[in-house]
Amino acid sequence: MPLLPTALVLTTLLTSPQARFTWPLPPPHPVVRAFEAPATPFGPGHRGADLSAPAGTDVLAAADGVVVFAGPVATRTLVSLQHRGGLRTTYEPVTPAVAAGSPVRRGQVIGHLQEGHCPTPCLHWGARRGAEYLDPLRLVSSARVRLLPLSAPARSP
Repeated sequence: MPLLPTALVLTTLLTSPQARFTWPLPPPHPVVRAFEAPATPFGPGHRGADLSAPAGTDVLAAADGVVVFAGPVATRTLVSLQHRGGLRTTYEPVTPAVAAGSPVRRGQVIGHLQEGHCPTPCLHWGARRGAEYLDPLRLVSSARVRLLPLSAPARSP
């Protein structure tokens, strides 16, 4: 039986991100610092994306979920949401407007942006599934699943 040409499948984190996730801040959405995956679990990297906004801006739930934590961690205050499929998102520094155990809906105000994370106020928005950190910007991208052909190896006569 002949082998079919190899194909590379590029996928987004979810099959339909627009249906389930939205930006955690009102527009515009300037990215101050992008996600940089760590090479090892405790290695250097940037485990989220920083979005610029004025202090006091409403911070919104990116998707339906349950608040798993709302309060201080070290020198920052944050909100963490658990979503379907094992995905968890975090938002910091945020003055929480929700409490642990509360269900939230996509677009609901979960807190207000504080100063202190960037030189100018910005929201550090993180996402992970299990121990794997993910690029949260992929949750709101409009990318679609695509198949891209790879060049077939040259055959000898």
